[in-house]
Amino acid sequence: MEYEVELTTTAESPTAVVAATTTWERFPTLWKEMLDQVWAFLRDSDLRTDGHNVMLYKDDIPNVEVGVQVTRPFMPTGHVVPSSLPGGRVARTVHRGPYDRLSEPHRAVREWCAARGLVLAGPRWEIYGDWREDPAALETEVCYLLAG
Repeated sequence: MEYEVELTTTAESPTAVVAATTTWERFPTLWKEMLDQVWAFLRDSDLRTDGHNVMLYKDDIPNVEVGVQVTRPFMPTGHVVPSSLPGGRVARTVHRGPYDRLSEPHRAVREWCAARGLVLAGPRWEIYGDWREDPAALETEVCYLLAG
């Protein structure tokens, strides 16, 4: 799939998340339980309007946050804590298709930035679009924060 990468400036976006330090091998077995905890918390709050599921990868260890965009900060409850998607200059693209191919847009953004001499700051994230039964119709925004 061909990806159109663009530069944009984003504002911080508040999130409700469960954070973890894990390994790339273990993360696929953890994220669903982490997201379920956030949704259990959100069902009893007025924090969500039309926010989407998000995964923030703070670094390559990885330190990760799995959660949902919310309308405002809040007091931590259990493992669910307030956080935010970073604001700043971002390289982004949209992946249309199944989640098991998300490595492709990540690679496309990294290669696009390298070809233009843009330095990645480290944090990157995915914003998952509305659920569709057809995997080919799924949309996921992939964003990389740029240094400087």
